[in-house]
Amino acid sequence: MSAFHPHQLDRRLRAARTTLWIVLGVISLAFFRTQILGHGKYQLQSETNRLRPIPLPAPRGIIFDRNGRILAENVPGYTVSLLPGPPADLRRTLALIAPIAGLDSGDIADVLQRARRAPHQPALVLTDAPFAVVSALEERRVNLPGLLIQSEPKRYYPDSTIIAHLVGYVGEVTEGERATQRFASVRLGGIIGKDGLEREYDDTLRGAEGVRFVEVSARGQMVREAEPAATLSPVSGAELHTTIDLELQRYIASIFPPGRRGSVLAMNPNTGEILAMYSAPGFDPNAFVGGISPAYWRELNENPAKPLLDRAIQTRYPPGSTWKLGVAAMGLKRGIVTFRTHMPIPCRGGLQYGNRYFRCWQARGHGALSLTEAIAHSCDVYFYQLGIKLGVNTMLEDGTAWGFRGRTGVDVPGEIPSEYPTGPEYYDRLYGPRRWTSAVALNLAIGQGENAQTLINMVRLYQQLASDGRMRTPFLVRPASVPAMESVSLELTPEQIAGLRRAMVAVVEQGTARGSRLASLTIAGKTGTSQNPHGPDHGSFIGFAPAEKPEIVVGAVIEFAQHGSAVAPLVARTIAHYLGLDETRARSMRLAVPADSAPEPFVIPMPPRVDPLRIIPVPVIPLPTDTVRAVPSPPTR
Repeated sequence: MSAFHPHQLDRRLRAARTTLWIVLGVISLAFFRTQILGHGKYQLQSETNRLRPIPLPAPRGIIFDRNGRILAENVPGYTVSLLPGPPADLRRTLALIAPIAGLDSGDIADVLQRARRAPHQPALVLTDAPFAVVSALEERRVNLPGLLIQSEPKRYYPDSTIIAHLVGYVGEVTEGERATQRFASVRLGGIIGKDGLEREYDDTLRGAEGVRFVEVSARGQMVREAEPAATLSPVSGAELHTTIDLELQRYIASIFPPGRRGSVLAMNPNTGEILAMYSAPGFDPNAFVGGISPAYWRELNENPAKPLLDRAIQTRYPPGSTWKLGVAAMGLKRGIVTFRTHMPIPCRGGLQYGNRYFRCWQARGHGALSLTEAIAHSCDVYFYQLGIKLGVNTMLEDGTAWGFRGRTGVDVPGEIPSEYPTGPEYYDRLYGPRRWTSAVALNLAIGQGENAQTLINMVRLYQQLASDGRMRTPFLVRPASVPAMESVSLELTPEQIAGLRRAMVAVVEQGTARGSRLASLTIAGKTGTSQNPHGPDHGSFIGFAPAEKPEIVVGAVIEFAQHGSAVAPLVARTIAHYLGLDETRARSMRLAVPADSAPEPFVIPMPPRVDPLRIIPVPVIPLPTDTVRAVPSPPTR
């Protein structure tokens, strides 16, 4: 057995000692790097494994009417979520929650999809959990890893269907919406406005979310809240004050004929403030809070009455005789007629133009009329002839300049543009060059033909007649600056505007809307009947009061009402209610007329409080005699 030389032992000992110091140095360096240099990083990783961030939704801003009444507010609600975790654990927990919360396989799939899309956020299970479900889940919390139950603000609309189209509703942001710049900052599962004022002013109403942290165990169960310093409180959305008169809106809903379709819009003619905007049928916006049920969504979409449609801004109707005030304004503006002008051919029930016979709504005719009387009678034959005098080009030019092709710019989403030809080339495209005649002017002159207007656009015309002739953009929330449309005007003199108002007073006092006359109030207005190829005609009426100094203009359309005289009482009662006048007479008005009834001819003289209408012989303006001739009305049965 050989022994190591002393020098060899010393060498090996030094080598072992050196190796040991090197190892200890590396370990010390690693500890230094971990404990000192990487302290923040590894502490954050540790905290991330131990703490879970929980978003705190911000209460949406409250929406008020002009008098401080609440249109939309927040109430306490409960949400049920699951903290992030492995998919297998989420499935097991959801299987335990399903029989308690009434979840089906589709609901479970939706929760798992949310978890995949946002793996670091709690997966939302129930957005509006009933208290009974919350209590049952709390009792079983120990067996439900990752269960998170929070009290969160829930949107609530006290007046429900009455203000549904106006205020809109809220819902969970979609992937498509998050792809837009406006909603890019909203987290998955965040709530945004989906329609109406909620959508238009979402940036104001939404507020800013907060965050809190909870400590979880290795199994993902919540142990306790983190220290208060780690919580960032949410910031509530700003309040929104509108021009709506909620009491007037409720009143309109209470007198609108049950089961009928249509809309009513009231505004201040001098400012453009919308006082009421009602559409029927409606829907319950509260049903959308927390996610609408598939059954109710299907019911809304399959309903032939289309309750989701805001008929004030999203439906076009031929304006019918309400358009005649616009044609009269065109004739006055261009000096073609005055209020005393008679047409060459008196009304005998119709007018032959070329090879076509254009009827008047009054089969027995109205006789010889002035412009004022023609408005009161709503005489089609008079306006046929006025349309010929104006010509197609003039009517299209003025109509386009006055905004009858486009949107009003009201501050709610979804407004559709009205339809109106911009020029003769429209008819060239529609019928082909030289395949149409100036006969289209006759249809345009009485609000039919290629002319389809939204109710809000027609009310804006009467807003001008009820004020100084200038156009005001309708609004629900007062804008910071005056809209540019204020520069658009009918270009009528004050005397001409006053004359049109007197003619509209005659419509209500003794003309086609005399059934809506109120003893305590002078209302100016005009009836309209729109031809409907799918059923009975639609009825409309637009009026304002007091006629001498208007404070409110109201327009209404009732589908299948058959005549505008059936709608006039609704508008008259709305005006009287807003002005706080005696409604004894208004309450007795009928909101429907028999299908075979028709208003009686205008009777002269008018009541003392209105300037009497007189037939004054004046020179007539000749029409082309080669194409126009009077034809006796056909025999009545």
